Amino acid sequence: MKSSEDKLENLKKEKLARKGKNQQARADRKGQVADVASAHRECFGTEPFAVATAPCRFHLMGEHTWYFGGKTLSMSMDKYVSLSVSRRTDDNLYFHSAENGETKHIALSALRFRKEDKWANSIKAVIHGFVSAGLFDLSEGTCGFDFCVASDIPQFSGMGVTTALKVCAASALNEILSLDCSESELFSVIDNGNAEFLKEGKETASESHFSENITAMFAKENSLIITNNSEKPLSQSSFLNVDFDFPGKTILLVDTKVPRFSVWDESSIMKAEYKSILDSLKVKKNVFGGWCYDSDTEVKSTLGSVFGADNKHLVSVIREHKLVLDAYDAVMKKDFMAFVKAVNASHINMSEFYDMSCPEIDWILRRLIEINPNRDGKFNPVCCGRVTGKGSSRCLYAILDDVYVPEFEERLSDYTKIFGFKTSCSRIKSANGVQITHFGE
Repeated sequence: MKSSEDKLENLKKEKLARKGKNQQARADRKGQVADVASAHRECFGTEPFAVATAPCRFHLMGEHTWYFGGKTLSMSMDKYVSLSVSRRTDDNLYFHSAENGETKHIALSALRFRKEDKWANSIKAVIHGFVSAGLFDLSEGTCGFDFCVASDIPQFSGMGVTTALKVCAASALNEILSLDCSESELFSVIDNGNAEFLKEGKETASESHFSENITAMFAKENSLIITNNSEKPLSQSSFLNVDFDFPGKTILLVDTKVPRFSVWDESSIMKAEYKSILDSLKVKKNVFGGWCYDSDTEVKSTLGSVFGADNKHLVSVIREHKLVLDAYDAVMKKDFMAFVKAVNASHINMSEFYDMSCPEIDWILRRLIEINPNRDGKFNPVCCGRVTGKGSSRCLYAILDDVYVPEFEERLSDYTKIFGFKTSCSRIKSANGVQITHFGE
């Protein structure tokens, strides 16, 4: 048995290791700020006024429950989107990508969505949001801006890149225009830009950016963030950061390289009648958000009028909500075993009931939970993972003891031999939300 001195020494080592990882993450972030500022100077010949950086994110659980007011458990990543901005002397908007050298431009007075502008439409949507809120004027004589963008992760990966870009744009424009907007006002600017400019209306969109916006804006190092999707717009009860205090664990994000596919359209269950049915199953309870779903008996009875795949998918939404609360409770109590069970159960729920996985991802995660260092002879996994990413994704995350990473990587090599897809695997740490670096004008 370890002495108290040994335990204290181990805690000191773990604290130093975490401090070192956080310092490296901050250094990486500063490096990207310097890189995008350099690219801005090279492209536009001017010093950027400011650079905003925001983290990408992945959802651990609950991302498919938002329409019904459920909870989402997310983690920011030390993979960033950066955006620099400077003023122009004319009324043009220029958008430059530091990755591929692509440049787009449009007159500020002719601000509109153009399909060929791709990622630049996200920045234009934020400008529209400021105009819609009466915070920015498009009248004749208003000067435009130069923007330069860089990202650690490709856009449309389903890891919150586009949302991080919007948060960066809102924060940078808030600075250069000296608007002094509150966090709530910036949140509304982004939301209105989505709904009005990008046509991502709250009642018709097949996905929500609420938890993504919150994560990009408010995430903290060494934390998870739980979002209450029934508390919109932004309020004090919309989200909560919770310490993810499990030393000696590695978080891996794995791209399985399986071609993207679409099994079914989630919007098929996003109907007012189904929302009304699920609302009738909600009961008040002393949990985060103040409610949970009623007993299994009530669920079966109430959903009796819903048939086929819709029934299965709605049952999955209800199960997922409980699993998010279970995982959140486990993190709060620092009970890693309970957290593992909730995450692994969530993947089974996504795979078998919500039809949001594939055989290749299921195979990897079965191999993951077979990594079992327990000495009691019982199969009690201490590793967890789940499908994540946009829609029917090809990505997964895995959380396991540091010492078992090599064994998991061996399983990924076996996966390549069996399925023919070579994975990419990144170690992930949580990061702080959007930050501004001033350069001056």
